Amino acid sequence: MIIAKVIGNVWATRKEETMKGQKLLILKQVDENRNLIGKAFVAVDNIGAGMGEYVIVTTGSSARKVSDEFLPIDAAVIGIVDSMDIIS
Repeated sequence: MIIAKVIGNVWATRKEETMKGQKLLILKQVDENRNLIGKAFVAVDNIGAGMGEYVIVTTGSSARKVSDEFLPIDAAVIGIVDSMDIIS
């Protein structure tokens, strides 16, 4: 799992049949100081995250298990971060 920030939305009027009704967000991973790192990526969001929020994302085969249907995805939002405490 990774922590990322919501930086945008994706709208696609034509997509794979099983993806109809799925909300798509553009995310960017953050480090422990909430600095944006890495490349932006798209993830399915079924929990209602909003612009600027920090979220927990699962990737790979775990992402495909967020639904009872088989979805052709490799990233899914599974939580919205309320707070983070880092002990160094």
